[in-house]
Amino acid sequence: MLEDHESASENAFTAPSELLQAQSLGNLLDTAVRIPVIGIKVGLDSLVGLIPGIGDGLMLLASLRIVYLGHKLGVPKALKTKMLRNCVIDFLLGFVPVIGDIVDIFFKANQRNVRIIETWWVKENKAQIDKMREQMVKDWEKRQS
Repeated sequence: MLEDHESASENAFTAPSELLQAQSLGNLLDTAVRIPVIGIKVGLDSLVGLIPGIGDGLMLLASLRIVYLGHKLGVPKALKTKMLRNCVIDFLLGFVPVIGDIVDIFFKANQRNVRIIETWWVKENKAQIDKMREQMVKDWEKRQS
């Protein structure tokens, strides 16, 4: 049984570190903290963005890191353009006093950009993901008999 587990782990196909980093950063920037009572999740983007000008500029740089990670993975230009548009919208929202900060809580540009990368990556790697899933099912069936 140990041999089956070892062979499955040797053949394991995992998400690249750039994708995992983008996911982690997206969560930190958009959903790191749940506001008690109302249950809305916010992140550093919403909190630091409350500092006029400087906060929004810093968060734009952090958001661009996600775009860069997508670039390193090979995300197509059209998707990177869409991701950049999300960053710019998020940045510009920060210049609208109060209402912009409220809308920013719900827009979650970083999470949107991570989803773009994830969706693209899964489509690009569908054959390997399906192969790994099939192997995992076979391994599970062996353990059940």
